[in-house]
Amino acid sequence: MSVEITAGPADIDDAADSDLIAAVAAAESVLSGRFGAPVRLADPERLGGAGRSVVVRVRVASTPFSLPRTLVVKRYPSAIADRDPFAHEAVSHKLLTALPGEDRLTPELVAQDNGKRLVVLEDLGKAPRLAEKLLGPDARAAERGLLSWAHAMGRLHATTAGRDADFDALMRRQGSQCCADPIAVDVHAALAGLPRLLAESLAVDTPPAVVEFAEQAVRGFVTSRRRAFSPSTSCPDNHLVTSKGVRFLDFEGGCVRDVVFDAACLRVPFPSCWCPYGLPAGMSEAMVAAWRAEVGSVWPDLDDDAVFLPRLLEAQFLWVWLGTWRGLPGLDSALPSGHRPLDSPPRSTVLTTRWMRLRTDALALGEKHVAAHAEAMISALLSRYGSAAAELPLYPAFR
Repeated sequence: MSVEITAGPADIDDAADSDLIAAVAAAESVLSGRFGAPVRLADPERLGGAGRSVVVRVRVASTPFSLPRTLVVKRYPSAIADRDPFAHEAVSHKLLTALPGEDRLTPELVAQDNGKRLVVLEDLGKAPRLAEKLLGPDARAAERGLLSWAHAMGRLHATTAGRDADFDALMRRQGSQCCADPIAVDVHAALAGLPRLLAESLAVDTPPAVVEFAEQAVRGFVTSRRRAFSPSTSCPDNHLVTSKGVRFLDFEGGCVRDVVFDAACLRVPFPSCWCPYGLPAGMSEAMVAAWRAEVGSVWPDLDDDAVFLPRLLEAQFLWVWLGTWRGLPGLDSALPSGHRPLDSPPRSTVLTTRWMRLRTDALALGEKHVAAHAEAMISALLSRYGSAAAELPLYPAFR
C-alpha cells in the first residue's frame, strides 16, 4: 500500500500551480509505496508537457534508499476516446527499461502507477535538445546532432526488432483498449477521406493510379515484417543531444511498427509537426545512410536500393498524405505554426515543400502518377498561397 507523503511549504514554492503540486505529491506517494519507506521530493521545475500532461523535474530531498539526486515526473489526465497517451508512455518505458543499459537510448523507468496515471523517470539532465542545435548558430553542431539522431533511431530499431508480442502483452496487462499504433487510425482515415478533401478544398483530383499507390503504401505499412519500437512522433524537441548521443523522450504514441515509416522521417524531417525548416542539400541523404548502417545487420535486404527505396517512397507518401489530411482544413487559419510560433515557418510553406520533395523523389523512381499528382498539389497550393510557399528557409544553424 502506498504511503502518502504531503509536500510541505518548505519543499514547494507556494506560487507553484496546483497541477504541479498534485503531480509531485502523487509521485511521493508512488515512490514511497514502491520502496516501502517515505520519500520526499522538492524544488519542482516544470518542463512542459504535451496536451494536458504535467512534466516536472524534482530533487529527491529525503529517502533512505540510493535514488538519483533528481527525477522526472510525468502525469496524465484521463484518457480521451480511444487514445490513451499514458498507456503508450508507461508500456514504452517498461519495454525499453528491460533492455541492457548499453542498448538503452531512453530514460529508465523508476516507478509508475496506473491509478494515478503517473510515471517517474530517470533524469537525463539539462542536455540541449535537437531543436536548440538546429535553431542555434553552429552548423557543425547541428549536423552532428542530426546524424546522431539518425544513428540513434537505427540503433533503437535494431535493438527492439520483432518486439511486437512483448509490446502487445504489456498493453494488454496495462488494460488499455487503445490501438497499438495511434497513427495507424489516422493513416486509414487519410486514405479514405483525403481525395474528397483535396477536391473540395483545392479542386485537385486524385487519379485511380494514385489511390492504388496509396492503398499499396498502407498495406506495406500494416503488413511489414520489418517492425521495431517507434517513439511515433519525430519533433526535434523530443530528442536530447547528450555526450553519449541522442536520447529519445516522449512516448505518448510509442508503439511497434514498420521501421521504414520512421526512416521516412529522415528524408522529410519531423513530418509529425509543423515547426520544421529546411536542411542543406544532401543532409537528409546522409541521415538515411546513417540509419541504414545501423539496421543492416538486422534487415540486410534494406541495404538493397531496389528493395529499400520504393518502400521509403511509399512511407514518405503516407507521411505527406497524413500531414495534408491533418493540416489542410486549418491551413488558412491565423493560428501560429507548431508549438514554437516564433521559430516556425508558415504551415502553407511546410506543406508545399513536402509535396515538392515528394515530386522529386517520385520522379527519381519513375513513379510518374505520384509525381504528376504532387505537381497538381504544388500548383494548387502556390495558386492559393503565392510563390513564397515554395521557399522553405533553412534552419538558422545552416543559414
